Amino acid sequence: MTEQAFPGILATIGDTPLVHLKRYLPDSRFRVFAKMERFNPGGSIKDRSALSMILGKLRTGTLVPGRSTVVESSSGNLAIGIAQICRYFGLRFICVVDARTTSQNLAMLRALRAEVEVVTDADAPDGNFLPVRKRRVKELVERIPDAYSPDQYSNPLNPSAHVETMREITEALDGRVDYLFCAASTCGTLRGCAEYVRRTGMSTAVVAVDAVGSAIFGDTPRRRLLPGHGASVRPALWTPDAADEVVHVTDMDCVVACRKLADREAILAGGSSGAVLAALETMTDRIPDGANVAVVLADGGDRYLDTIYSDDWVAQNFGEISHLWKEHPVMSDAWLESAEATVGAGLC
Repeated sequence: MTEQAFPGILATIGDTPLVHLKRYLPDSRFRVFAKMERFNPGGSIKDRSALSMILGKLRTGTLVPGRSTVVESSSGNLAIGIAQICRYFGLRFICVVDARTTSQNLAMLRALRAEVEVVTDADAPDGNFLPVRKRRVKELVERIPDAYSPDQYSNPLNPSAHVETMREITEALDGRVDYLFCAASTCGTLRGCAEYVRRTGMSTAVVAVDAVGSAIFGDTPRRRLLPGHGASVRPALWTPDAADEVVHVTDMDCVVACRKLADREAILAGGSSGAVLAALETMTDRIPDGANVAVVLADGGDRYLDTIYSDDWVAQNFGEISHLWKEHPVMSDAWLESAEATVGAGLC
């Protein structure tokens, strides 16, 4: 009997499933495939970036277990990914977060023995915490001996991890990816996927999905409710040629798409996943019949239960909008028979 066990939890990062979304846009004449990054052990696509940025420095000897300290600014998925990797390798990790970080994320960080520093004073006048967090990281790195900051916003090891993400998508679809939709924040995923497309000569149209009120592609920065995509400062990893097209979506667009995905596909996804699906919907009339469309769903919805999936929170911020996702499409008998056969085959 051949042993099939993984050698450790970090070996399970990557090779996430690609799922055909048949019910989200049931009348479309193209096929939509979702890269399900929630299946990484830390629950998001940021596990890939974290592993690349930490492992790269372990291999060069920049980081030494038991001696080195990793310091990073993050209030969400990257923080959890780095915390898990640092705990595995025995590295000290100081995470600089802000007052908006959820209690769930703080609890997960502390469970993984990360040291948490909370920044409470935002920059005026736009109320942005990121510059303050980054300044605090700089102070800590300068003060602590043998400290290293991955700096996901400028580290080339971030996009290099997502060259692999695009390779996985491409191979799963036998080389035919007509459109790729991915959210932009640090621009790591966007740039890495685009680099793979350009390097291999693919004809894939890369669509960057940004938030209304994000500075990445030139919008005026303003307060946003949902994390995961967009940025108040253009990241150093940004390049003007990474995307063939840019679509901006609102917080409400993200919420509606997430709730629709849960209702139609039984998938709980995070805010940036809703963003890419909302962006896709704006382009449905322009995508040709028979095209293969890949969307990167960066994380799951379990970290958004108090926001996106809370009826009270949604009503408080957007009013009564449940009708926008509760109009459930009626599936044909033939579709139901096909779905039952597919599920049955998977259980055999």
